[in-house]
Amino acid sequence: MNQDNSLPVDLDNALLVGRVWRPAPVDGPSVVVVRNGEVFDISAVAPTVADLLDRPDRVVLAKGAAGESLGDVRALVAATIQGQDGPRLLAPCDLQPIKAAGVTFAISLLERLIEEEAGGDASRADEIRVRMQALIGSDLSRLRPGSAEAIKLKAEMMERGQWSQYLEVGIGPDAEIFSKTPAMASVGTGAQIGVLPESQWNNPEPEIVLAVDSRGEIVGATLGNDVNLRDIEGRSALLLTKAKDNNGSCAIGPFIRLFDGDFDLDSVRQADVSLRIDGTDGFHLDGVSHMREISRDPQDLVRQAFGAHHQYPDGFMLFLGTMFSPSQDRKGPGTGFTHKLGDRVEIASERLGALVNEVRLSTEIAPWTFGVRALYANLAKRGLVR
Repeated sequence: MNQDNSLPVDLDNALLVGRVWRPAPVDGPSVVVVRNGEVFDISAVAPTVADLLDRPDRVVLAKGAAGESLGDVRALVAATIQGQDGPRLLAPCDLQPIKAAGVTFAISLLERLIEEEAGGDASRADEIRVRMQALIGSDLSRLRPGSAEAIKLKAEMMERGQWSQYLEVGIGPDAEIFSKTPAMASVGTGAQIGVLPESQWNNPEPEIVLAVDSRGEIVGATLGNDVNLRDIEGRSALLLTKAKDNNGSCAIGPFIRLFDGDFDLDSVRQADVSLRIDGTDGFHLDGVSHMREISRDPQDLVRQAFGAHHQYPDGFMLFLGTMFSPSQDRKGPGTGFTHKLGDRVEIASERLGALVNEVRLSTEIAPWTFGVRALYANLAKRGLVR
């Protein structure tokens, strides 16, 4: 990471697009690109990020479209994270629905099995983890979902009476693809993220998020935090929406890095994603996910989300899943990890930058009020759409 830890190490070669909230007289979001460390508003050419990403000439447009300078990108990122008045970064997507793939890493599969058996009780996690590892008796990271070996393991687990819905999506042929949050509901870097007051066992989920256009083509990538309430999902998988989709529960940013000659899907496949948590109580946690250990290839996950069975006319964003479920004890031996209010969460990857957020209650952070209708009313007022 570079010195401010928020932008790609190869910033000069990175083709970054995003969104900035501009105060009056604009009083709304603008589509921006970063060139040579400078931020340019190109909303006159592409009023939404969805419009930009859907254009076949998006790379040429991002590199050369005329725009209004908003200054140095480092200053913008710093002002956003510090909560200063003036322009600030938003989530870099707008009209795209937010989808997520679950249980795509072996270790996350194990943690989901633990949640399910614990029924939301964090104090039982350690004992179940040891027993589950002994019971499975194989390296799940080496299993290709849907393969003959996976089918054999499934049969063995069913015979033992230990089959699970999480094993089904973890090693079976069909991936778990769910709706994380509506379009326009995601927050960006520097924003507060939310957990429900009743949740006592929750965690961040550091992930790479793909940007996919309306034709199903992967056109870029960014970082995301799929904030998760483990106790609520552990009670029942049917509570997934309550566990996953709340005010401030989806953070994406800081920018979408477009695929070009320097950065592509293979770059994503080889990326490392780090997680750092710093609490106001002195707690500190570091972890890392290696995308090369994902069980399902990103391209396969996109194919399972998009095709003749399901289209996305505005494109979509797809969380690829995480292998890092924090288990470090926080409140005492055997309690596992859970957030405390005020936690600073940083998710980073060298060629994508860093996504930084503070944990608060979903019921106390700023409510989501600026949706699709508000966006188009603002764009119409500015003469950018008719």
